[in-house]
Amino acid sequence: MAAAPARTAELSHAERIRSVIAAAGSLGLTTAGASYDLIAMHTVEHGRLTLRVPEDTPLTAEMVCAPHNALGALVEFSDVAPVRARDRIRARVTLSGWLTRSDRGHGNVLVLDLDPARVGIQWHGRVEPVGIDEVFRAEPDALALQEAAMLGHLDDEHHDVVARLARLAAPAVRRGVVDVRPYAMDRYGFTLRYEYAQGHRDARLLFPAPVRDAAEVGVQVEALLAHARHCRGASHS
Repeated sequence: MAAAPARTAELSHAERIRSVIAAAGSLGLTTAGASYDLIAMHTVEHGRLTLRVPEDTPLTAEMVCAPHNALGALVEFSDVAPVRARDRIRARVTLSGWLTRSDRGHGNVLVLDLDPARVGIQWHGRVEPVGIDEVFRAEPDALALQEAAMLGHLDDEHHDVVARLARLAAPAVRRGVVDVRPYAMDRYGFTLRYEYAQGHRDARLLFPAPVRDAAEVGVQVEALLAHARHCRGASHS
């Protein structure tokens, strides 16, 4: 009998990129002429990144002077853990390509579409290139827009829950730990950050089943807590 395939426990790079872009409130834009911090000015529409910026900005002047109405640009997103923890930058996403002016603008708003040439993600200390079509075919994770609020609530109001979940990691991970933070969450489960007097380490806790939306998280957390109680009881029997 053939062995069952291993269960997927992580988002693909393309899904993670889409999740970072969807959840980000800001981005960094670099052109040949300047650097900009754009807050709440981006969306993904029809498989491409779109920027909406006021027309009375230096970026407009750059677009007017750009050869062939295409402005070379580097767009950068930072994925920052929403809780107090060491090394809060979880990932960085970069898209490089050409900004072109869209005819979808109205009023005093300039609408720019990014035609990407390269997409990459810095993840676990490595920079990984990802196919452009793969990225824009992917969907953000089911929890991408709720993750920050849910982790913040767990960290602020439910230290007891985090402590019980933390017991599920291997003994070697728990040995010498001085603090544990809920560092990340997606449809497959949690990443807990274990901090020591010197350094830190992450552990992945999978939900019994992937969730389809935020409403299903509570049931999966209860299942993990039940498993933690069972493990604790077994260790004392």
